[in-house]
Amino acid sequence: MKRSKLLSFLVILIISALLITGCSGAATEAPAAEVQAPADEQAPAAEAQGEPYKIGVFFSMTGPASSLGIPERDTANMVVEEVNAAGGIKGPDGQMHPLEIVMEDDQSDTDKGVLIVKKLIEEEKVPILVGGTSSGVSMAVIDTITEAKVPFISNAASGAIIQPVEERYWIFKTPQMNVPVSQVQGDWLKANGFTKVASFGVNNGFGADSMQAFKQVAADEGIEIVWEGTFEASDTDFSAQLTQIAGSGAQALVAHATPAEGAPLTVQFRDLGLEMPIIHNHGIGNQAFIDLAGEAAEGVLFPIGKLMVAEDLPTDDPQKDVLMQYIADYTEYTGGSTPSTFGGHAWDSMQMAIMALEAVGPDPAAIRDYLEGIQNFAGISGVFNLSPQDHNGIGKETLVLVQIKNGTWEYVPPEKYSEVP
Repeated sequence: MKRSKLLSFLVILIISALLITGCSGAATEAPAAEVQAPADEQAPAAEAQGEPYKIGVFFSMTGPASSLGIPERDTANMVVEEVNAAGGIKGPDGQMHPLEIVMEDDQSDTDKGVLIVKKLIEEEKVPILVGGTSSGVSMAVIDTITEAKVPFISNAASGAIIQPVEERYWIFKTPQMNVPVSQVQGDWLKANGFTKVASFGVNNGFGADSMQAFKQVAADEGIEIVWEGTFEASDTDFSAQLTQIAGSGAQALVAHATPAEGAPLTVQFRDLGLEMPIIHNHGIGNQAFIDLAGEAAEGVLFPIGKLMVAEDLPTDDPQKDVLMQYIADYTEYTGGSTPSTFGGHAWDSMQMAIMALEAVGPDPAAIRDYLEGIQNFAGISGVFNLSPQDHNGIGKETLVLVQIKNGTWEYVPPEKYSEVP
């Protein structure tokens, strides 16, 4: 009897152990979904995704203006990648919209520029356009853009692109105009006591506007233009004109060009042994000019935006932080390419377009109105304050004088103008 009771007791122990083990296993395998986190610790729901926001982009990636258009292209692509990596643009509808650019190469050709703009507007239905590397292309597309009533932010310098503003209702631009550039040139000429100069420029929209701006400033400052002439963008021999300049009595040469033609002009200027200083327009403000002109670039002066000398700016300069960030981002994105102010013009244009899309969405008329009201936007070209009377919003205060020394740019403060070259 005792033996029977003992066996029964052992069986009960074994069954109890199995039941405990089974229950334990069931507890460890309970699905995680059954355990709910407190409401304040749960991950927020993803923001709704909207349709892509488009920007139509056209630059001179080939042709004579390609040294300007390539950094513009690279900058625009960089900006798009940064925006989309951050989730896109949050529009006024509260949704996140991927940013999409439709990019075309106008090949530095005015006719191609017009065809591209028509395609971007009519086929791609873009609500805003950015581009127009050269003044010639930017001017050529104005009528098409105005008729279509789509806002356009130009990356070219000519004041005629946005003036008279009554006729340029849909047109804006980010580079400094040529008048303030000429004012800096005039300051340097006065500081050195130069009263007689030669003015020599490329025969296109940029050159014509730059020469006219300098003529206006020279008249205001009592500077006599004793020789004035033009050359074609395709010219390679400037010896005849330079010989005339040498005998004109000019104390300095003011040149109006971009790297493709400005570099060979400067090389021949040096080769002919002209001893007067040469001061260029901001059109030569990138590494391509130095690369093309080589040793002849040494000593060349020109006004330019602050990007070239960002590290030399005081810490309280309102542009310094954005300039230094752009330099770092562009250098990394391109694998070491030197940033240029032309890429900076594209950065400003893209940022303005993105700001408008974020504020008002893809409505061309609302975008135009938003652009016209931009205030205190610290960009690469300056601190922008646009208005119905001014579709550029920056002036002489955004410019510095630099001199090319040892293959790079060196800031020349106003108090040292009389000491250079």
